[in-house]
This record gives sequence, C-alpha cells and structure tokens, in this order.
Amino acid sequence: MAKVVTYKEIKPADQCKYDGVALGEVMMRLDPFDVPTARARALRVFQGGGETNVACGLAYTFGLRAAIITALVDDDIGKNIRNQLRESNVDTSKIIWFNTKNDGTRFSTDQKGMLMNGINFTFVGKGVIPSDTLYYRAHTPVRELRAGDVNWDALFGAEGVRVFSTGGIYTLLSPTSAELAREAVQTANACGTFVAADLNYRSKVEPNKNRAREINRQITPHLGFLVGNDSDLNDALGYETKVDADAPYQEWIAAYQETVQQVARAFPNLSLIGTQWRGATNADLVSWGAVVYDARENKMYHAPLREDVPIADRTGGGDSFASGVLAALLKGKDLATAVQWGAAHGILVQETPGDTTLIEQKLVEAEVKRAASKGGVRATR
Repeated sequence: MAKVVTYKEIKPADQCKYDGVALGEVMMRLDPFDVPTARARALRVFQGGGETNVACGLAYTFGLRAAIITALVDDDIGKNIRNQLRESNVDTSKIIWFNTKNDGTRFSTDQKGMLMNGINFTFVGKGVIPSDTLYYRAHTPVRELRAGDVNWDALFGAEGVRVFSTGGIYTLLSPTSAELAREAVQTANACGTFVAADLNYRSKVEPNKNRAREINRQITPHLGFLVGNDSDLNDALGYETKVDADAPYQEWIAAYQETVQQVARAFPNLSLIGTQWRGATNADLVSWGAVVYDARENKMYHAPLREDVPIADRTGGGDSFASGVLAALLKGKDLATAVQWGAAHGILVQETPGDTTLIEQKLVEAEVKRAASKGGVRATR
C-alpha cells in the first residue's frame, strides 16, 4: 500500500491544477420553508450533497480551485444542479453525464425516469419538531458509477490535486460506489494527494451497521484526515465513546479524545481526526463546538464553545466544518487556526438556508474573532 500523505505534506499550489476535488452524490434539495413537507405548497430549490458541499465551501467561501466528481442525468434537473454548482465557483467539467437517448451505451438512460437525478425534501424543523429529510435516490446515476469510470491517474497525476475528499454517504450508496472510492483514495495517495473523508453515517443510506463498518474499515487505512463525531465513529467504525448522549461539552470532549486516540492507534495512517459538536436545545437553538486532533503530536485543538445560538437550518454543519479546516490547511494556516475556521464556517452555514454558506472568507474570519472575544453582533451600516 502506498504511503498515506499527512497534512504536513500537502502539495504546493503551483504544482497542481486543483486545490480540492470531492467525489460524491449531489442532489436537488426542495425546502418547504417553515412547514413540514406533507403540508408544503411552495418550495425553495437548492443543491447539496454531503461530499460535494465541501468542494462548494472551498470554492465559493475560500476562493480555492475546487471540482467535483459525480454523475447526473442530462436533463433540466441535472442542468439546474450544475448551474447552482457553477454559481458556487465549482469546476463542473468532471461531472459524468448520462444522456437520455437510451442508445445502449454505458452512460445512457431513457426519458421515462429509469435513472433520475436525486431529489430530497428537507424540512428544517421548528422548536420541538425535529428537522426531517425525505430522499429519492434509488435510481440515481451516481449509484451506477464503478471502478474504472474515472481516470484517476490523469486527475491526480497529470493535472494534480492537493486535497481529495469523499465521505461515508457516497461509499455506502450502492454496491459499486465503495469500489470507486477505494480506487480513488489509493491513487490519490500514490500521487501525493492528501485524502480526507467524513464518515457521515446515515441509516437511511445503509441501515446495516455491520456492512457500514466493513466498508469504512476498507477506506479508512487510506485517509490522512478522518471527520467523524462520536456517533459516526461508533456507527461507521465500531468505536464507542463512553458518554451520555446529552452530556455537556466538557464531559463529551474528554470521552471523545479517548476514542480518537484508540482510532489513531488502530489506523496509524491518520494524521488528523476532527469533528464538530452540536448540543441541540431544540430545532432552532444549538450550542456548537469543534475539535481537531493531531495524531502525530497527540494534541487536541479546540474552538471556543458557542452556546445557545439561534439557527435557521442545521443542514451542512459538518461539511462546512470540513471545508473550513481544509481551506486553512491549503492556505498554510496552523491547526489552531484550522479548527477555528472549521467551527466558524460550520455555525455560519446553519444561519442561512441551504446546504452551503455562499459567504466570503472575511465573514468566517469575523466570526472567529467574535467568538474568541465573546462579542455580540453589531449591525453593518
């Protein structure tokens, strides 16, 4: 197995075409505003996906060169998703398109919906009513991708990529998705690319935790940066954090640190492990923290705990945390700064509707400063 690249070995920008590339599913998200989906009469339209959200954050907020690898049906829904990605400054040239000519080729379907672009309905929740997402992804083109469909040697070798990211949603999406992800992370390391993945366990993707653990244990040995909270580490890898689900932050962090130390011993390839912490009072009010563990130095970096923050949409907090951390590393910042950027970007995405923030880096840095000083929020006039 090729040596796994550490966060200290990220390639210089001038050696690569891309700062970041993400492999994953992207869906059209339909948002029924402030009512549950069953009562919806009007919908907002977004795009989003656990893995591709990371690329959007890198490109739009942090001004980095990012691309996504996914598959879409070449129809108006697919074009809508593509256009939204373009608005996020993401390079969409790597999308694999399935035509609707039903011409018998590998990447073709009909116009009857035998393959269809993924759609989800996400109600953000209100008060004691939790957020809820309903997925339509059983016949999406990205599920059809398999090993050999992407020329990884050309991407990582000839073009060059500084950071590659994927996640536990995509790797468990279909019988072949893990094969493509494993092929990607192996080639990335062989070409000197730093590899990150968010475990992001979802029972609606793979209810069988034993299968999830089997797949994730095949991917994790190829990672430099593992993103996963205590429940992810248990559900997706089998490591239990011995703390109550409603424990306060300080109790949680002590137990979580013991868990990540176990994970780091089991997977010595990991140079970083990190996550965000969410203490939810209700659907509208959360406390928010974040940590990054340096496995080489056995040191945990913390962001200030933000307490009782009103939010608008909890979707995308972990993805924005990951993109904030990776952006800081790509820009030569230290881990103390990286965890701050991750925490700030993660809370800011929850203040706006949609999966991604679509804000500028200066607002992330302003939130870092505000949280560090425990300051309030002043109007800008």
